[in-house]
Amino acid sequence: MNQTTPIQSASLFFREGASDKVYNAAIEPKGNGYIVSFSFGRRGSTLTTGAKTDDPLPLETATKVFNKLIASKLAKGYQYASASAGESKPYQQTGNEGTDSGIRCQLLNAIEETGLQSLLTGRTHCLQEKFDGRRMLVRKQGETITGINRRGLVIAIPDPIHEAAAAITHDFLIDGEAVGERFHTFDILELDGTDQRSVRYIDRVVRLQQILPKKSAVIRPVDTYIAPSDKLRVFEELKANHSEGVVLKETDAPFSPGRPNSGGSMLKFKFVESASFVVTGINTKRSVRLGLYDGDTLVPAGNVTIPPNHVIPSKGEVVECLYLYAFRESGSIYQPVYQGARTDIPANECGVEQLKFKPESQQAAA
Repeated sequence: MNQTTPIQSASLFFREGASDKVYNAAIEPKGNGYIVSFSFGRRGSTLTTGAKTDDPLPLETATKVFNKLIASKLAKGYQYASASAGESKPYQQTGNEGTDSGIRCQLLNAIEETGLQSLLTGRTHCLQEKFDGRRMLVRKQGETITGINRRGLVIAIPDPIHEAAAAITHDFLIDGEAVGERFHTFDILELDGTDQRSVRYIDRVVRLQQILPKKSAVIRPVDTYIAPSDKLRVFEELKANHSEGVVLKETDAPFSPGRPNSGGSMLKFKFVESASFVVTGINTKRSVRLGLYDGDTLVPAGNVTIPPNHVIPSKGEVVECLYLYAFRESGSIYQPVYQGARTDIPANECGVEQLKFKPESQQAAA
């Protein structure tokens, strides 16, 4: 998976009203030919990536595909980006996007508010902020930098993250959340060829902090709190600032890939509920129908309006929504807010078990 240098690339942007989008494209060598890769999305978000060509093409053919792609975007009102104007940089791609890396991240179960107090006031768990980004692992092996998503698939990563990773003098495999062109990292699984997964979590945090540049604005370690007074203070501060939530991690726990059936050494608590849904249909006036799997059956979960700065998703796509709570009788979510498409989550993982239902006491009073 050697990093390749694009033969030709372009970065575009589109601004109109509430819409602020970026689009990057490049011609890159692959095998005995060339592919046309792309990345797009809202400015400041972690972009969706892919390729216009499934198989390598002759350079002349790939150039025609690239030119046609750019011309179609310009015709829709996109403009060429300027680095001096602070426009989005392209994503680094390897030509191996979508292949299985063999790496699996550790997924967290949610904890109810009733179970929070003992973890906040005890010393068995540390506390970290939960960021509203895309889960991503970054591996550095010599000069090769590879991005990996929560499903273990190779993905493209933004140039700033690639450049910051390349500047670190160690080889590593680190885990974190990508928010736009910034990488908030909270775990290290490999360091200079040595597996760190069996090491206590708190010791892995220390090793991670030791290898990262102290003043990097791109790859930053997540602040970690152990003392009960610090955890209680930060919890209230994050809640007051309307952050997404917190993560509580057992300090002595080794790394364990996958998601346990219940509980686990790493737990999450969200101040605002969110879930991943399958789009089951398109309504009028920029609205789509949502569904979740109850076993093998796709059941309704309500509707959500798509803001003007988002592309209306297609039927069958997976999307992320914030919501206040769900009604137990109907399964529909209340006050949904559309967050965007989730290409890193398969539809069969969008289950009703994600939902947090309206408390019985509130339902009785309603």
